[in-house]
Amino acid sequence: MKTRIRRFLKYSFFISLLILVIGLLLPENGQMPVKGATTADYHPETFWYYPWGKSGTHKGMDIFAEKGTPIHPTVGGIVIATGEIGMGGKYVLVLGPKWRIHYYAHLDEIKTSGMSYVTKSTVIGTVGNTGNAAGKPPHLHYSIITAIPYFWKADDEPQGWKKMFFLNPIEHI
Repeated sequence: MKTRIRRFLKYSFFISLLILVIGLLLPENGQMPVKGATTADYHPETFWYYPWGKSGTHKGMDIFAEKGTPIHPTVGGIVIATGEIGMGGKYVLVLGPKWRIHYYAHLDEIKTSGMSYVTKSTVIGTVGNTGNAAGKPPHLHYSIITAIPYFWKADDEPQGWKKMFFLNPIEHI
């Protein structure tokens, strides 16, 4: 019995390690999430802008567009959550390659559901101004969060330790 348990644990460990490595090796090949948006629709220096409202530091990018403009995931992946929260309003979280979580916030409509697989051509929502963006021009707040910390990215800036987890999305689209 102990041999079977050991064999099962060893097998499970190698399968888990294989899944982790495969996730890290998958290519990202990101795309602009807002249909028709260009570099003129966002400011290139908004990532890690300080001071920024209640959150202190802006940990993503805002892409401005007409309310209702379709939003596509920047990468294919699995929708791990959708819903509505105070600051982000209506949001979608997509787990993509390299174990990165792609956060889409301030949506007007959510057009996907949890645990569904999405590709770059799937419409996951539409641009809006929900949450703390109410009363402001419609836009998509887009962030990338890594599940595996990048310790070398931390610095002495306000909330600089969080740079281990938040990646500059402008570099990935």
